[in-house]
Amino acid sequence: MRIRDIVITGNPVLHRPCARVEHIDDGVKDLVQDMFATMELAPGVGLAASQVGVDLALFVYDWVDDDDVQHRGVAINPTLLIEPAPVGPLDEEEELEGCLSVPGERFPLRRSDRVTLTATDLDGNEFTIHADGWLARIFQHEYDHVLGVLYIDRLVEPHLSEARDAIHQIGWGVPGFSWLPGRDHLED
Repeated sequence: MRIRDIVITGNPVLHRPCARVEHIDDGVKDLVQDMFATMELAPGVGLAASQVGVDLALFVYDWVDDDDVQHRGVAINPTLLIEPAPVGPLDEEEELEGCLSVPGERFPLRRSDRVTLTATDLDGNEFTIHADGWLARIFQHEYDHVLGVLYIDRLVEPHLSEARDAIHQIGWGVPGFSWLPGRDHLED
């Protein structure tokens, strides 16, 4: 198990749909273990393969809810059924979202409160999870990575312009930038 570099917005692998996992072999299993270790050290609650520079349709997640129930797993070749999102003004605190591939930046984003995730686990078994609340947000965020979409791509004004300005000022948005959890210190 090793900690992997997390690529930053501008890396092409983050901005295109990921390739389907055809075989769950030792390479995929090793990747998943590396992703869990990387996500935990970052720290994060989800991490897609594209975020560590690997063009495969899979993500890991690990989150403990308010009832101390741990939600931990891997979703290989996921599909996501997303219920309509609520309407109304954004809650600038409750809907705040961030991304390990846009480190240190957080912006409010409207997401659905309920989703249904269908995917394959590491043993090749298909599973379905009905999620709501924060877990639904995690699944939507990570599934977007599989589609080649970053959360900043979904922002509405004025937050979209703020995100673009921040990325431009830092110098991201072009290939070649990454950070290594445990080595690089990035401000939240």
